[in-house]
Amino acid sequence: MILKNKNDKIGRNDPCPCGSGLKYKKCCLLKKGTGYRDIKNLYLQKYRIRLKEKEDIEGIRKAGQLAIELLRLVKDEIRPGITTDDINTLVHEFTIKNNAISAPLNYRGFPKSVCVSVNEVVCHGIPGKRILKDGDIVNVDVTPILNGYYADANQTFFVGSPSSETRKIVRVARESLKVARSMVRPGNTIGDIGWAIQKYAEREGCSVVREFVGHGVGFEFHEPPEIPHYGLKGKGIGLVPGMVFTIEPMINLGRKNVLILEDKWTVVTADGSLSAQFEQTLAVTENGYESLTPFDL
Repeated sequence: MILKNKNDKIGRNDPCPCGSGLKYKKCCLLKKGTGYRDIKNLYLQKYRIRLKEKEDIEGIRKAGQLAIELLRLVKDEIRPGITTDDINTLVHEFTIKNNAISAPLNYRGFPKSVCVSVNEVVCHGIPGKRILKDGDIVNVDVTPILNGYYADANQTFFVGSPSSETRKIVRVARESLKVARSMVRPGNTIGDIGWAIQKYAEREGCSVVREFVGHGVGFEFHEPPEIPHYGLKGKGIGLVPGMVFTIEPMINLGRKNVLILEDKWTVVTADGSLSAQFEQTLAVTENGYESLTPFDL
């Protein structure tokens, strides 16, 4: 989805996207020859952020299409009685069939091709023998590499008949991503994204996980910048066209505290409460954003 709003372009009196704290008219606008190339070099040198060209975004978009196909495939197979490893097999085989690679497989020792997180598991669940039961929720996080480009997306699915609690946490997690996307446009900051998520989720009586954040993506699995899902409005790096990153708020029904299990991957809520998450890869455009892994929210 692309937000189109002519008023979203960086104005002369807006904060300069370079992060200097000055108004745009008194900073980069005055510099001779300043344009996209200069901003691109500045963001690389100052923040290690690699802005993407049109052909790069097209490559990430194609990888994103595969990510969405994977999630649709998984959604059709989610039901009580299957194991989390069944989901891994499905994702792995379909990825290979489409001449792509599953980025999670062997990433820093991760043993599977997809993260599958059930109920109290916040993220990085390792597929295995766990059997999905009626009333569960399960998050499936896919990251295919296609022609050298990465795209990252996840969704939380109901297994069988949802309870009022599972309905609530999935609704709040879904809406958290939706309100976050509305903040993505040139002239806004990374802090605006986290502020919007935190304000909404906490108002709904839920909490936002702090330890794990969104991230740049495209050339690599994880790139700068980090995208916290909490924060202060107006703070952080300015958003500029060519930035590509994920927003993936992890929302808990209980407290925000988490634990990492002995496998050094699986993250669970410390109080055993439910956790849900939705993720998309977004590109900042001249007028707003484009989701490179689009699905309805």
